[in-house]
Amino acid sequence: MTSKTSHVRATLSIHNPPAGDGTRPGGLMKRVKFQFNPAQLELSKSTNWEYTPAIATRAGAKVEYLGSGQQSLDLEIFLDSSDRPGNAKVRKDVEALFSCLRPAPSSLPDRSSPPWVIFEWGGFTTVRFVAYVRQLSASYTLFSSTGAPVRAVCKLSLEEIPQATPAQNPTSGALTARSVHRLVTGDTLQSLAWREYGDPTAWRVIAEANEIDDPMRLAPGRELLLPAAEDIRD
Repeated sequence: MTSKTSHVRATLSIHNPPAGDGTRPGGLMKRVKFQFNPAQLELSKSTNWEYTPAIATRAGAKVEYLGSGQQSLDLEIFLDSSDRPGNAKVRKDVEALFSCLRPAPSSLPDRSSPPWVIFEWGGFTTVRFVAYVRQLSASYTLFSSTGAPVRAVCKLSLEEIPQATPAQNPTSGALTARSVHRLVTGDTLQSLAWREYGDPTAWRVIAEANEIDDPMRLAPGRELLLPAAEDIRD
């Protein structure tokens, strides 16, 4: 008997910035779903050192470690709706990405801040961290007969935003990983919330994370991302 493999799609969640001096992302604004998973991810991180010139009695300069910099992630998002020329998905997704470079309305007027983002790809927790969009470019490569873009490639550079220690995974420095659950007959969001968090009322968190509009219509076999318990606490 062979099992059917279901591929987990990468996503970029766009959140309101936190209120006040908080370090946890605010409410979800939009989730951009990857139609095609990235072919390459470039993750980088640097360290800071201070060099003190050597004196006559020492062979070389004194080196002192000052700490590490934040992680950065470079990736591409390929968007395509050429099979549905009248669909505005490409334009709307690109506009949503560019909104990450402008102050979010919820942050005005007290604290001007662009939205915060989280890139996620199944259980690949190394690249999952809260970030801001440092740089973005979009290349439109195909248009409909009316001039509407139906294909685009977006290049993003994400820069990590430090998080409070309790919300971090001690092995990776990123937010605790989400788990993936494949629905079976009889599953409900309430039962999943009870099993995952011990609180059936937390079903709304699962619904929001998976953009479920009707919690009564759950198709067996669908995979749901379940936010870690640490990530849903205030």
